[in-house]
Formats: sequence, C-alpha cells, structure tokens
Amino acid sequence: MAKTKPGRKDLDSYTIKGTNKVVRPGDCVLMRPSDTDKPPYVALVEKIEADHRNSVKVRVRWYYRPEESIGGRRQFHGAKELFLSDHYDVQSAHTIEGKCTVHSFKNYSKLENVGAEDYFCRFEYKASTGGFTPDRVAVYCKCEMPYNPDDLMVQCEGCKDW
Repeated sequence: MAKTKPGRKDLDSYTIKGTNKVVRPGDCVLMRPSDTDKPPYVALVEKIEADHRNSVKVRVRWYYRPEESIGGRRQFHGAKELFLSDHYDVQSAHTIEGKCTVHSFKNYSKLENVGAEDYFCRFEYKASTGGFTPDRVAVYCKCEMPYNPDDLMVQCEGCKDW
C-alpha cells in the first residue's frame, strides 16, 4: 500500500453521504459517472484518506465493463460481468453512490437471486494492452464458447456435454 502524503491521514472507513452505508478498504463501490446517461462505474476501494481540510479521497482500482475494453462485449459475456483492471485512480469520496458485490464467477453462478448490486468477475484486464488474465477459459458445447451465466444451458443427450 502507498504511503500517506504529508498533511493527509488514513481513514478506516467512510459513510456514504445521505445513507448509513459504510465503505472500507477492500469494498466494491458504485461511483457516479459525469455523464448521467451512463451506468455507475464499479471500483474496488484500496485506500481512504482525508487531507488537512477533511476532504475525503478514495484510491480505487477500476472494474471495466466488456464494452469498455478493447474487443468490446462478446456473446459469452454476462450482463453483470466486469473485468478487474490495472487502472488505479484517486477520486472524491463524494462520488460514491453505493456499495456493490463483485463475486467470483463460480460464486455468482450459484446465486439463487441476483440483485441489482451483484456483479461477477472472471478476468483481470490490462487496460494499456487489452490483454486478459487468464487468456483462456473453459468452453462448452458445439459452439465452443465460454459459459454465459445469463443463458440457459441444457445437457446434450448424446455427449452429455452442457
């Protein structure tokens, strides 16, 4: 973790303005975009700090939506899929709209009820190159596409593949 600059102090938490929701480092948050027609951005809070005037800033690691990545949205990307990027930034804590949960792909697939604040991540994304880790995932069926949790899959009677 980066050292705190002189005149700044690390905070253990921040309460989202107008709510009783508390954000701590390690939490995922929804951040207000400057363009109100866009959905909120999703970020992982790395650090919370206040300056000498008690202006609170958060250091975040951004999640990208498939359409924000090089290559764009593909057929197998789920509607709630995000990529954890290597893009870090410092933002005003006042731009935090709420909290959310970014599940692993495996845990997301097991959810019985997916809520508005539930997302999943199965890739890390290198913003400068458009590269993904892992660079391949398991494929299914004769279409040889990765599993999209939004699509119903049925087992083939012949080969027993899904």
